[in-house]
Amino acid sequence: MLRVLLLTLSVVAIACAELCKPGAQNAFKVRLSIKTALGDNAYAWDANEEYLFKAMVAFAMRRYSSKSTTQISNVLLCNVTDRVSFWFVVTDSSKNVTTVPESEVEAAIRMNRNRINSAFLLSDKTLQFLKITSTLSPPAEPSTPVWLIVFGVVLCLIVAGIIFLIVAGIQQRKKKSKESTERENLEEKGEVTVTVENGIPCETLDLKAGHINGVFAADDERFTSL
Repeated sequence: MLRVLLLTLSVVAIACAELCKPGAQNAFKVRLSIKTALGDNAYAWDANEEYLFKAMVAFAMRRYSSKSTTQISNVLLCNVTDRVSFWFVVTDSSKNVTTVPESEVEAAIRMNRNRINSAFLLSDKTLQFLKITSTLSPPAEPSTPVWLIVFGVVLCLIVAGIIFLIVAGIQQRKKKSKESTERENLEEKGEVTVTVENGIPCETLDLKAGHINGVFAADDERFTSL
């Protein structure tokens, strides 16, 4: 009985070794930069961390597909290095001798990438799945709503337009008042302006003081003497 058990275990070990190896079908390489990410607070990568990684991958597979029954034992790790890099595969829970297609594993990892990163206090740059492209971070939303920014701009334009109209109106009234004052001053002083018509300078009639015609003035003096 013991021999049968040992033989079974050896067969399983050989099968697992064939399924999980560098460059194997449906296998993924992972590289972690814990020291780079956490500095003095970096933790050691040990069997407990490996267990957590397997649990997170199994969680991702089950969350990706409601039909999935992936267990921690279905996640195989191999070729673990001191610089914290390794390969892993996910075996089919119904058939431990086959692996889950690469496309399904990749989709599950991408869907739960943030959860996996958070579990290890890392990011896409410090926890790298070499076959899987980094997830795009959501676009940063402005602290001020866009509609409020647009409303503020429109309101500023309206206020600027009103101020311009007020200033232009004041300047126009000042200009008219100045012209009216100058006209009144000219009339009060009785200034005579000279205009030129057909090349002959002509004096403008002073409406207030009047203008005496020399011919009629001479006639008046002649008749007065008689």
